[in-house]
Amino acid sequence: MRKLIPFVLLVALADFCVSSTIPTTSDVNSSLSSDSTINPLKMQYLEFTNGDKIPMLGLGTWRAPDEEVEAAINLALEIGYRHFDCAPVYMNEKAIGNVFKKWIDSGKVKRSDLFIVTKLPVYANRAEDAEKALKKSLADLQCDYLDLYLIHVPFAVPYVEGPLLKHENGSIVQSPTDHIKTWKELERLKADGLIKHLGVSNFNESQIQRLLDNSDVKPEALQVELHVYFQQKQLVKFCNDNNIIVTAYSPLGSRGINDLLKGTGIEVPDLLENPVVKSVAEKHGKSAAQVLLRYITQMGVTTIPKSTNENRLKANIDIFSFTLDGDDMKALSDQDKGIRLVEFRNFDFFKGIETHAEYPF
Repeated sequence: MRKLIPFVLLVALADFCVSSTIPTTSDVNSSLSSDSTINPLKMQYLEFTNGDKIPMLGLGTWRAPDEEVEAAINLALEIGYRHFDCAPVYMNEKAIGNVFKKWIDSGKVKRSDLFIVTKLPVYANRAEDAEKALKKSLADLQCDYLDLYLIHVPFAVPYVEGPLLKHENGSIVQSPTDHIKTWKELERLKADGLIKHLGVSNFNESQIQRLLDNSDVKPEALQVELHVYFQQKQLVKFCNDNNIIVTAYSPLGSRGINDLLKGTGIEVPDLLENPVVKSVAEKHGKSAAQVLLRYITQMGVTTIPKSTNENRLKANIDIFSFTLDGDDMKALSDQDKGIRLVEFRNFDFFKGIETHAEYPF
């Protein structure tokens, strides 16, 4: 797999600075605060430039069937999760929306308590399809607005309601996309009150810069793969410099990715078995997963681990009661190997996508 050249950037917690050379959260125009009024667990937040807050830890919903995701969202809400990451291509937004509606209608939460994220799908990554896709997600999630709407990937395929189209040789049918035109349409939808914040996912630095140079509403968020073996330090620094909040997906690796890569011969490392991670976990009396998530948040990055297991859901969000010290942060920073797990071209359903003009990797 391809590798990125690593270099060091660690963003400190507001009350803990790893070294004087590392920028504080105020240096990157985002701030961390603690609030235990939303739920019994301590939570920390990053702020958008307008002061809106995003919880630093949320719940991912990728590849979770309806019954499973409904149970997970109910459990997560009971535990105290308020940040939920969704997408039409996960094919479970209606089930998720049913849970949100029940909780809001019951008065157990207000819509304003929730931070709901979803994405413009690959098959609608064009200006003419954006409104239709957005309104379908709003209807499925039973929301009047989204807290954050992301362009899911920088490339595009033809619009379909079902399996993506393929050529006879099994390669994906592609279609062009114009990021600037699509973004302008999303700016319009934001002005209509359907979206509070706009961002992108899986975009590279040059693709983000193109939007920065040609937009009235600047990208406010980037969601990318980020974990201890793939820390994306250069990209995180670029985002910090441009007031873009970063969200890490696959922060613990992904069993789902293992399933997708079966038969490819590609070996996916087990982040939870990394000896340095396990040593730091033992030192703090925490699990390896909690250390991996805490490391990401102490970098100043939000994260959305996926789980449907009650014990793991509780453990994943309970990471703000301890702090990694400078030695811990340095040891974990040194584990960066530039190993990307989510390489779209390796997935059968995206066969041949690397030839698209906007393929980001």
